[in-house]
Amino acid sequence: MSDFASLDYATSVRLRPIPVLCVTLRAMSFASVPFEAHSWLKNGHAMTIAAVYWPRRFTLPAAEERLFRVAEDSQLLGHCHWQKEKPRDVPVLAIVHGLEGSSDSNYVLGIAEKAYQRGFHVVRLNQRNCGGTEKQTPTLYNSGMSGDYRAVFEELTENDGFTQIFFAGYSMGGNLVTKMAGEYGNAVPRALRGVCGICPAIDLATSADALGKHENYFYQRHFVNGLMARYARKAALFPQIYSRHGLGKIRTVREFDDAITGPCFGYRDAQEYYDDAGARKVVGQVRVPMLMITAQDDPFVPYESFLAALVEENPAIRFLAPKHGGHCAFISRHGGAERFWAEARVVDFCEGLRE
Repeated sequence: MSDFASLDYATSVRLRPIPVLCVTLRAMSFASVPFEAHSWLKNGHAMTIAAVYWPRRFTLPAAEERLFRVAEDSQLLGHCHWQKEKPRDVPVLAIVHGLEGSSDSNYVLGIAEKAYQRGFHVVRLNQRNCGGTEKQTPTLYNSGMSGDYRAVFEELTENDGFTQIFFAGYSMGGNLVTKMAGEYGNAVPRALRGVCGICPAIDLATSADALGKHENYFYQRHFVNGLMARYARKAALFPQIYSRHGLGKIRTVREFDDAITGPCFGYRDAQEYYDDAGARKVVGQVRVPMLMITAQDDPFVPYESFLAALVEENPAIRFLAPKHGGHCAFISRHGGAERFWAEARVVDFCEGLRE
């Protein structure tokens, strides 16, 4: 069965329509610092791999662990960094990692550190089953579960009383938050102030096919090994739901989604899942101010997918696509806070929209 039933947000008293002109002015007022790639990393693969191994240290206060109820049988683990005394009018930045990442991924910690230092509350979220949370849900995770982040948003506003919420997502997480934003359409909740997507995989089929290229073998193997290991842990925990037999040889992400993800969520195959879960079908409906960043040399989230989705034609979206940057890397020639350029731009964008 599909887990993506849309909600009737337009009937909720907590929501208000935001005119496109207002959104346009707010989104376009953001002045971006141009990206200048590190001189050694003007190749998409080099940039992507360097970001994984680049030594980093982070200065963040101890996190408060919190479980967010996103479905009757499922919870997401968040690591929360609250400003002193947890004031409700201080903005919250919730960060969603990418495929096979976690709340401890370097890019998540990087944004968290920058946002916290600028006075934001920060919530580092794990997707279902990620960050060692397989026991918190009987389901797998997939790229279309935007309802999980609506649930997090509602808990932060209704239970905690926060009045300014921002979301940022990388890659798969970028697709999720973009899809969430598009599903709200004109009925944007008052407390949702902005959304950021970094290299969002809005066209899942195109990304899966790009991973199949010979030069992307390393990434494909990394993702498939991680997905299969996670599935094995899931099958051990829930043997009544998941079988380890009859899956055949799985060598690609598309084969994994054909054999496992699609059928587990009620889809005929990977293609039907990709068509339903990709944010490209709703990106034109985004009305909340949004920053979308990608790189023209991203190895497996093709730049052409953003052009085909007409992202630049949406006045609510500030679209930045430098020539270099790799996948979710954007290592700058400048040091300090500007070393990881996309992280700094996310925080700048949110800072410009806070009250």
